[in-house]
Amino acid sequence: MSDKIIIGVTDCSKFDIYRNWVLSYNENIEVIQLGYKLNNFDEIKKCQGIVLTGGEDVHPRFYNQPEYYPYCYDDDIDEKRDEFEFDVLTYTEAHSIPVLGICRGIQVGNVFFGGTLIPDIPAWGKFDHSKMHDKSDRYHEIIINPSSWLNRIVNTDKGLVNSNHHQSTDKTGKGLVVSAISPDGVAEAMERIAPEGKSFLLFVQWHPERLKDQYGPFSKNIHEAFINAIKLNINYR
Repeated sequence: MSDKIIIGVTDCSKFDIYRNWVLSYNENIEVIQLGYKLNNFDEIKKCQGIVLTGGEDVHPRFYNQPEYYPYCYDDDIDEKRDEFEFDVLTYTEAHSIPVLGICRGIQVGNVFFGGTLIPDIPAWGKFDHSKMHDKSDRYHEIIINPSSWLNRIVNTDKGLVNSNHHQSTDKTGKGLVVSAISPDGVAEAMERIAPEGKSFLLFVQWHPERLKDQYGPFSKNIHEAFINAIKLNINYR
């Protein structure tokens, strides 16, 4: 097992979908499920990459706007998970571990770096980004900054992605920059302003693990870039 790439995937209600996506395209990967309910933070020491998964709203007290709480979903707040994933990011930054954040991942990541969130996108006067009435993912276009690092991964300036969220980033965290937006101005991806010499860090608002086109650039290319960054990191060490 020592020759396998070990990736930590944070615990959530749809964990199996994320795990299966992480294991796809490459048979040489092992996944460790990480979560406060599992009481297994020390398992992160085995991980060579981390995926932050989707799920609950981030409690607004963590970005110093507790008055936003009424805009959150009462049954969809988990402060222990927030704290656990902030600890995960503290570890990955200290040890230069590649990180891919998905949906909630971009939100908790942005807050970790000092940014803020829009607690409810429709209430802030933008189009609805949540799932459709039949519970299926909404799809919309995104625009990718042509000069971004993300652009070099997906090799396109625009595309169609899925959407299932009611919160989004607002003020961007320190050291991060928005690299993709939706037509109504919602941040769809974030990366480091200056990635040179630093570990892989990519946050995306869409769900690459369940896009209809699993072999398109917004799923497979993201996966490959993440895995390649882990391999480079292993070899460098």
